[in-house]
Amino acid sequence: MTRAQKAKQFIIEQTAPLFNTKGLAGTVIDDVMKATKMARGSLYVHFKNMDELALCAVEYNLKLFVERTSAVSDQHALAKTKFLGLLDYMSDPLNPPVQGGCPMMNFGMEADDTSPVIREKVNETICDVQAGMTQILEEGVLNGEFRKDWDVKKFAVKAYAMIEGGILICRMSRDVGQMIMLVEILKEEIEANSI
Repeated sequence: MTRAQKAKQFIIEQTAPLFNTKGLAGTVIDDVMKATKMARGSLYVHFKNMDELALCAVEYNLKLFVERTSAVSDQHALAKTKFLGLLDYMSDPLNPPVQGGCPMMNFGMEADDTSPVIREKVNETICDVQAGMTQILEEGVLNGEFRKDWDVKKFAVKAYAMIEGGILICRMSRDVGQMIMLVEILKEEIEANSI
């Protein structure tokens, strides 16, 4: 990595939590300068404008979220324990895998009407996450862990939607109780479809 690439990566890593916490519109150049301890001119050497930096920060947050959740499932050998591990990992939205909360929810809600590029990046990540969840469950069907007639794709979509909804509820109420209830509902369905 060149010195310029390292500097650009440093800026992205230092500002990604800002964008995920304060939002795309709420993060201003002064926030970026304070977080990076860099002058405005130095920042614009690496990014043509705040929109370019915001897009890089969104991509970084999304990638970080996927990497951290994938690392949790990769710790397990069986599909069932992989999926249960993911549910447990996501069960406390007040201590999220990425600083500021779920980047799909944060950026998706803000960009749905304001930034088609960011909206599409978030949508791609949502599709990838759901596909990954489905893949884990399909692996479990093939390995004889789950019933062959279980519609795992439908369950993965439902599980994802329940987790995202639970994140919203918990972050608004500052209470994880309802997320714990949702995770238990999902675990019960997994158990009901286990062999």
